[in-house]
Amino acid sequence: MWRRVPGADDGPVTEIITGLFMSPLEILALLSALALVVVRWLPPAARPRTSIAAGAVLLLSALVLGVTGLRWQLLPVLAGAALALPFALAPLRRRTGRPARRARWWLALPGSLACAGLIAGGPVSAWAFPVPVFPEPTGGFAVGTRVVQWTDQQRPETFTPDPDDRRTVVVQLWYPAQQSPDGTPRAQYLGRTEDEARTVSAALARGVGLPGFLVDGVPHARSRSVFDAPVAGGGERFPVVLFSPGSGGVRTQNTAWAEELASHGYLVAALDHPYDSAAVVLADGRTVTTETSSSGDAEQDEQLAAGWTAVRAADLGFVLTQLDGLGRAGSGDPLTGRLDTGRAAVTGHSMGGAAALQAARQDRRFRAVVDLDGFPHGPASPALDRPVLAMTQALTGATDARYLPRLTEALAAGTATSYRLTVPGAAHLSFMDGPLYLPPVPAIVGSLGRTRSPRVVAGATLAFLDATLRDRPGDLAGALSAYGDLTVRSPGGGH
Repeated sequence: MWRRVPGADDGPVTEIITGLFMSPLEILALLSALALVVVRWLPPAARPRTSIAAGAVLLLSALVLGVTGLRWQLLPVLAGAALALPFALAPLRRRTGRPARRARWWLALPGSLACAGLIAGGPVSAWAFPVPVFPEPTGGFAVGTRVVQWTDQQRPETFTPDPDDRRTVVVQLWYPAQQSPDGTPRAQYLGRTEDEARTVSAALARGVGLPGFLVDGVPHARSRSVFDAPVAGGGERFPVVLFSPGSGGVRTQNTAWAEELASHGYLVAALDHPYDSAAVVLADGRTVTTETSSSGDAEQDEQLAAGWTAVRAADLGFVLTQLDGLGRAGSGDPLTGRLDTGRAAVTGHSMGGAAALQAARQDRRFRAVVDLDGFPHGPASPALDRPVLAMTQALTGATDARYLPRLTEALAAGTATSYRLTVPGAAHLSFMDGPLYLPPVPAIVGSLGRTRSPRVVAGATLAFLDATLRDRPGDLAGALSAYGDLTVRSPGGGH
């Protein structure tokens, strides 16, 4: 099966073979490198022609890839080919009439295996750290996206000493759009431009202690949405879903999830929280990196997390206000008259989930809450009187012992029905785009698979939002149960 993944600019499209996550040109280089290793084991008459053909194909492939962008995953392929090349070309240097000399097979075998092992490192590394391929949204709408920046003139920036600095947030919107013409470039992943995507990718890698080159394929990815696509026709007004990323996370970390929701008729607004997100590129070109870090003391860290969560919650309320103005008549925005901020949900992953819970406590405009594996921080009062969906990974002995009691306390204090959905096979990063581009190691990204993870998380989210924001009839508990182990807490503490 073939998937099409646009390159880092609006130029040629690179085709990626699903499973190997390599382009046809990279596979051609791989096969020619293997041919150079195999030459030693061919009949003497076939060796010269095979050597010339494989060497020529490898050279041309490497030259083209060097111009269009050589991924580090191909370096072991080229290294293995370079080691095999002198032996493959040796028959071309023999004198006419003399038989070709070659090492005894038991001497040549270790070298051939070593070269083949190096070459095999190419597809293995491409599979482990691929250019992510985003799943096609399943809803009835195409998806558009845009980025806006808003400054809250009423709120000082607490992360800087400047008393005149005001809190600024960068927000990416995904919305139902008209179908774009074939060939229209898809939106860059992680940023508005390739440079922004590389800046954000490098910051995310630093945040988890990975060398940046390991994930240098991620900025090459394109999502399924189109920047500034025209809003879908008709008079339908779209419910609004706000999203806060995890600690050190960025607004684009749940792109697959956001695009799926938008394709089903929702406006998704995901926030960058400056000085908390790994890297935020502002409209004036400045890059703001994270200022939050653990102190190592559990009690102090809890106080810090509560403070950061409060800032995020205020950001979410501010953005809802801005969206309300954006959708009102007279704003001159393409979304004028199309946003239904009276049907708004607040969501988040990890610390963003904690921020969503706090935002709903502080702002009654949010009608529903989705917490994606978020540890609650901050006060547990006032009690939540809006429905909550808390999705969690399968809890193990390695899970923070405080997590489940704290989450249970937060849900039990609510006066509306809440749902805790434990997703079998999920890990903490299963609730974001991580499974699309990180090594498929269950301890890291769970065992749901690269594309199934975002499908499961988005599917459960849609079932909950359709019931709570759109009042669609049906058995919500039954629908959620299809995605995992469900616990329902009814008003008054019943189960």
